[in-house]
Amino acid sequence: MALRMLSATAASVVVTPPRPYLGVHGLGICTRNRTASVCRWSRISFRVGSVKCKALGESSQSQSSVDRTVYQGIYGPWTVDSSDVREVILYRSGLVTAAASFLVAASAAFFPGNSSLGVIIKQNLDFLYVAGAGGLGLSLFLIHIYITEIKRTLQALWALGVLGSLVTYTGLAHPVNVSLVQYVLDNPSAVWLIGPLFAALTGLVFKEGLCYGKLEAGVLTFIIPIILLGHLTGLMGDEVKLDLLASWMVLFVIFAGRKFTQPLKILLGVWKIGSS
Repeated sequence: MALRMLSATAASVVVTPPRPYLGVHGLGICTRNRTASVCRWSRISFRVGSVKCKALGESSQSQSSVDRTVYQGIYGPWTVDSSDVREVILYRSGLVTAAASFLVAASAAFFPGNSSLGVIIKQNLDFLYVAGAGGLGLSLFLIHIYITEIKRTLQALWALGVLGSLVTYTGLAHPVNVSLVQYVLDNPSAVWLIGPLFAALTGLVFKEGLCYGKLEAGVLTFIIPIILLGHLTGLMGDEVKLDLLASWMVLFVIFAGRKFTQPLKILLGVWKIGSS
């Protein structure tokens, strides 16, 4: 009788072999029976179901009391860690750098010709251009888009625009002793060389407008290419260019500034599960 009871008890417990599980925070090994899930000791974090297990053999029971908040997203559960916060800060910093550089550089168009401040800005247009392109590149490096091919395309456009800008400066602008920006203003055909950089910017603001419903981003999606195409074709008058440029300046500042009013968990809710 005792042997039968022991056999029945053993048969009632079904233990599956260890299996790897890839969670949001890493790779771990877990075993599961009918009563509990047990996570083996590991030096990396991983997730079993909705229970987060930590390194160095902490059990799910002791860990649950110190878990961070687990948000239930459309694509699965996610949490916020220090690396996420760092990426968001750098992404926003890149946008602010690009917007601030563009704002200062574009403001030279509205200063009188004999303005000392306008002269100083014009003397540093290339520096502002490099700073703005660098900030945009940082944001495009960190941007999270579900379709990886789109992300790589934006990054490739940025790289192509940087290369075209370098060719324009070294081969065309520098030999005649003018800044890159001034050369493009005087020679509209140079837009073909620098244009991919602004195409990448257009793609970034379009993504922001689509994901978060930002009106200023949606308007910028049209203003940026319209100005460049208007300058390239010569079909746009200077007054119209200045009006659109002023709109670009204001909207770009609003766009970059509003990133800091956006709650971190909303932004990361899109980032955490998207492919990169």
